[in-house]
This record gives sequence, C-alpha cells and structure tokens, in this order.
Amino acid sequence: MSSSENKSASQTILSPGRVNLLGEHVDYNDGPVLPVAIDLTLTLEFSPLEQNLITLHALDLGQSTIFSLDNLENKTDLEGKPLPHFARYPAGVAWACQKAGLPVRGLEASYTSNIPIGSGLSSSAAVEVAFAQAFKALGGWEVDRMTLVKLTKKAENEYVGVNSGIMDQFAVMFGQKDHALYLDTATLDWEAVPLSEDVAIIVADSREPRELAGSAYNDRRAACEAAVEHLRQYLPGITSLRDVFPAPYEKYSGNLPERIRMRGQHIVDEIARVEESVKLLKVGDIAGFGKLMIQGHESLRDLYEVSTPELNALVEIALQQPGCYGARLTGAGFGGCTVNLVRNEEAGAFLRHVKAQYHQRTGKSASLYHCHATDGAHLI
Repeated sequence: MSSSENKSASQTILSPGRVNLLGEHVDYNDGPVLPVAIDLTLTLEFSPLEQNLITLHALDLGQSTIFSLDNLENKTDLEGKPLPHFARYPAGVAWACQKAGLPVRGLEASYTSNIPIGSGLSSSAAVEVAFAQAFKALGGWEVDRMTLVKLTKKAENEYVGVNSGIMDQFAVMFGQKDHALYLDTATLDWEAVPLSEDVAIIVADSREPRELAGSAYNDRRAACEAAVEHLRQYLPGITSLRDVFPAPYEKYSGNLPERIRMRGQHIVDEIARVEESVKLLKVGDIAGFGKLMIQGHESLRDLYEVSTPELNALVEIALQQPGCYGARLTGAGFGGCTVNLVRNEEAGAFLRHVKAQYHQRTGKSASLYHCHATDGAHLI
C-alpha cells in the first residue's frame, strides 16, 4: 500500500478518561459503581498495514516501536528487545482479541492524549479501548461493546499484569454525554443516569504518590472476605458483602474484630449509597447526591482508612467553596485524586481557590482538571 493510499485510509478514534463518582472499593465485593467518562481525551489516528505488524507512535512520549502480530506472547519488538511499557497495552489488546479467535490486522497508529498519566483517570483504559475499536474497525468484526470491554480487561489483567476490575474500560467504552453510568459489577447490567448540564466535574490531583496502595489494597480485600466468612453463620446464602444490607450487617457484625467490622461497614454502606444515588440523580437532586459523596469520603477516611492528610485537605477546602455540592477521594486512595461536583458558574473560582489554599495548607501543588461527562470511545 502506498503512503498516499495509507493516508486516505486513516481513521481517528476519540477515547475519554474516566472518574468514579461513587462506589469505592466495592467492585471486588460484587457491588455497583457509578463512574463517568470525562472530556479529557486520547486521540488515536490509525491506518491499515499489509504486513502483520503493529507500528506505534506514542507522540507524547516521543517514542515509536514496531512488533509482530505473529508472536505477541514474547512481548518483544522486531529486534527481539522487550516491548516498552507503553506498547504493552495495545499489544495486550491484540493478544486478547487473537485469543478470542478474532482476526487482528496490522496497523500503524499515532496517538496523543491530555489524560494525565498516573493520576487515576484511566489513561491506560483509554488506550486499550481505542485500540480494541481500531482492531474491530479494520477487522470488520461483528462483536458488541461489552465483549470488547471484557477483552480489554483480559489484556490488562493477563498481558500487562495489572489486576484491575472492569469499571475503567466499561466507562471509557460506554460513556454518555451529561450522564453517569450505573454498573452492577456482578451482573454487568448497567444504565445511564442523568447528570445536570449545570454541573462541572472537577478532579483534583493531590500529587501524592500511592506508595501503600498495593499491600493495603490486599489487606482490605482480605478483611472483606473475613467479614463474609463470619457473617455466613448468620446469613448462610451470602457469597459477598453485596448480599448484605445495612440492617443485618449492624445486627450480626458485633462480634467481628473491630478493624474487619469497620472495613465491612464501609462496603455495605457504600453499596447502599450507590443505589440511593441513582434515585437522586433521576429526579435531579444534585445536592442530595453531593451529600452522599461527602458521606462516602468520611467512610473511606474513617472506616476503610485509605485517605491521606492531603486528600482530606482537598475535600475540606473544596467543601468551603461556593457552589460545591460534594467532594470525596476517588480511586484506591493513599494518594491520587479527589472528585468534586461544582456549579458551572462557580467552577473558575473553585479551581483558583482550591489550588491556592491547598498549596498554602500543605506546601504541595495540586493539578486540577475541569471536566464534564462525555461520550465513550468512538470513531469520528
């Protein structure tokens, strides 16, 4: 194929970032989550290659690599060197699609993004979903979006080696403008829930690295499993904390070791908050929804103990600002970001004041992103 033909065959995919509004640490307890796709975006331009090769140009990194589709298991480039980290996400998606029996065609791709890497806004999921759609477009596959989501999760879990849930890729794929997404992680049932157009989603990155997240995550997961084991003697049918409502939990959790009781309490209450939030958003009660966000942060801080002084400072400062409905840490915790719902007309002042007051209080500089709910990954 000549370069002019190649250029004429090029296509472009826009793939958003995502942030979770409510439902933290409930995914590994089979609970529901409420993420939203945000208008920070990865732009992928791609065109077919006759050869069975993938040529990548990661424009923001100033790096390129070429690898073959014939030996993806090796995780090496054409020269036999280990694939650079950025290339493992597209390679993993190609690998997962091949494993599913889908024909993956060679392509050349250039991509750039304004989704900040490492901030908890799912830059990796944006890459994975964009490439899944590119491979689908070139291969002419008849597969639905949820199948692609499952394949991108498989890529991240089994090829890249990150033990993530399905929420990130789901939100990037299924995002809807001016809507949040209710996803039942146990059944993958979902619905789009309206968000007021008058509300901005402001993400504040504490710039505090998540140093404890790995071991602490495992500890909390184990605590949830221990709570289920204990409660099963009273509630024999349960398989996860998703099956336990707040009243029975309060009745039967008294004999649990205090730390395990606290962890379970957060999960049971957080699942109830997500269910309640859907009802509030459907009737346009943003103030009520904001209160649930605040309760969620307090629970993550006091019961699940995954907050930090920096995250608490961001939330406290945010809640003092005019037009802020709610604020909480988002993601695993131990650093990372908060998410804030703010009236559009107050957003500019909110950004300035939170940034200045956070620096004054902590000596650190936060990065703030002014976002709105947007559509999921799509060809343009």
